[in-house]
Formats: sequence, C-alpha cells, structure tokens
Amino acid sequence: MKKKYNTQFKVGTRIISQKSPTYFIADIAANHDGEISRAKELIWIAKEAGADCAKFQHFLPEKIISDYGFKNMNSKVSHQKNWKDSVFKIYEKYHTKRNWTNDLVETCKKAKIDFMTTPYDIEAIEMFKDKVPGFKVGSGDLTFYDLLNHLSKIKKPIFLATGASTLQEVKDAVKLILKKNKNICIMQCNTNYTNDQNNFNFLNLNVIKQFKKIWPGLPLGLSDHTQGHTSVLGAIALGVRVVEKHFTDENSREGPDHGFAMNPKTWRVMVESSRELEASLGDGEKKIEKNENLTAVIQRRSIRLKVNLKKNSIIKNEHLECLRPRPKNAISPMLKKKLINKKLIKNKVKGDFISWKDIEK
Repeated sequence: MKKKYNTQFKVGTRIISQKSPTYFIADIAANHDGEISRAKELIWIAKEAGADCAKFQHFLPEKIISDYGFKNMNSKVSHQKNWKDSVFKIYEKYHTKRNWTNDLVETCKKAKIDFMTTPYDIEAIEMFKDKVPGFKVGSGDLTFYDLLNHLSKIKKPIFLATGASTLQEVKDAVKLILKKNKNICIMQCNTNYTNDQNNFNFLNLNVIKQFKKIWPGLPLGLSDHTQGHTSVLGAIALGVRVVEKHFTDENSREGPDHGFAMNPKTWRVMVESSRELEASLGDGEKKIEKNENLTAVIQRRSIRLKVNLKKNSIIKNEHLECLRPRPKNAISPMLKKKLINKKLIKNKVKGDFISWKDIEK
C-alpha cells in the first residue's frame, strides 16, 4: 500500500519524527527591526540559546496586505491596535529585505544553525527553494491554495501552522499538500499575538491528540505565542516534536513582535526544560527501572521470621512478619499464604528472610 505521508523526514542534519528530540525554531521574524546587522546578530544569539533553526519571514507589503482594505476597517484590532503607524507602513518598515539573503544564509552556516523562512508569495518560494531545508507556512495562508500548491511542488518539508482554522480547513490543506509532497509537519497554533495571560484558555493543546488520531505517526508541532514555555512542555508531553516561538534579544524593544517573543534567557530555560521532559517520558512500558533496582531492595518488604525455627519445622502465620529490606531471593509478602504449612529444610533464626530454597518442594 502506497504511503500517504512520511512519518519522518530530514531537515538539515536533524530527523523530524514523533520519536526524535524536539526541533526548536527561533522565529526572528520582524525582530531585526529592519536592520541586517541585528538580523545577523540574532542568528548567533539564537544558536547560543539552543535554537536549531533561525527562521525569517519574507513578504512584500503590497503582496500580503491591502492598504485600502485595512484603512477601510476604520480601526485596528487585536495586536495591531497598538501600532503607531498604518498596518501597511509597519509591514513596510519591518519586512526582511530580500537582498539580505546571501548574508543571512552565510551567517547561519557559520553559526551552524538551520536557515528557514516563511514565504508569503510565489517569488519568495522560488528565491529560497535551494537555500532552505524546509518551508514554514503561516496560519494565515492555510487557505491560500496558490501558495500551497507551489510549495508542494518544491518537495521540501512543509511546516504547516493551523491557527484560526477549522478541522476541515486543516484536512483540506493537508490533503492538497500530500498530493505532491509527503513530508509535512502539522503545527497546532493559536494566532492571538496580544501576549494576554488569558490566551492559555484558548491554546487547546488537546487538538494534538485529534491530529495524532487522524494522521497516526505524522510529525506534529506547536507554533506558539503564549508567555513562557508551559505550553511547550504540555505539547511535547502530548507528542509534539517541533516547536516554533518568536525570538528577540530584548522584549522591551519597540516593534510588532518583541513583546510576546522569547529572549535568550527564557529560550535556554525552555530548551533545557524540554530536554528534561523528553528524557522523563520514557517508552511507556511499566517496569522496574534500572535506577530503581537498589531502591526496590530497601523499600520493599520481605517475609521474615519472628522466632527461631529449626529444620523440619512447619511454618505458621504467627511465625512470620513482613519487613524491609527485601534481598534478591526473598519471598514477596503477596505470596505469604503459599508459605503457610510448608516445611523448612534448614535452621533459620529470628529476623532471617525466607526464600524458596529454604522450603521443602
């Protein structure tokens, strides 16, 4: 039977799958503040903080938004309401210049971090198709089929964010992509960028369970805009192995993305906590773990004698008590009934534990 999708694929030197270590994408986005020197510096800072990938966003204002359309909304909403300039001017000021490309790619190579982008037009896809190990699709373009179709043809892995979408819209987008590209990671996302503490109530991480049921084994991710890394840990526990969060060097800087981004300190803590969580998840099979072997001896009870008993004595309940520790060959208290009325084949003193070697067969 022909596979509908791949359960693992490679990005740079990393394997992306539900069983792999989490792949962390630092979305620098607009946090370069329109300066190439800051963009390059943030790449190095992201690498030092533990990011696996430095991601940018490539759009041209006139190809992503309608200046006329936003002006006729009469007022800004959501995270845009605090922007001092028009939406068009903000996009114009903070977009990643395309003539920076070679410098950004080279900087990522030197820093030994993957370079990736979210392309918002066909020209950007063509420009970056030979420069990136994969593409991120923003939630807003989940229904932009012209873009999805073109991306699918490139055959590079696609990280598909699913914020502000219905399950049917996600299914339709995934189906479209899988017609030509089997390497896809579906990312749960909430697209409220207001940095409001109340946003945790709408993150809905349990959607990850739904995705796992619909697409068993498919790599899953989280594109997150909430404060801190609580949501990241929850997502990893549910099976996510790709995490994208915005990244800056200083949250107090002026700009559209700084406020809700992670900084080097919080990013490092997030990565370290995530690695601890990954190590803690285990294989899901209940057993005595290797580091519990000695603990099992000192915390488990064994059946011991309350009195001295000679060889050929018949064991009675009043002869026995259950006390710690339990050496390797000691009989477990749960088998106590099986010892009653059995004959000893050797002398035993008060306090000795009983093993099956002490009992007549």
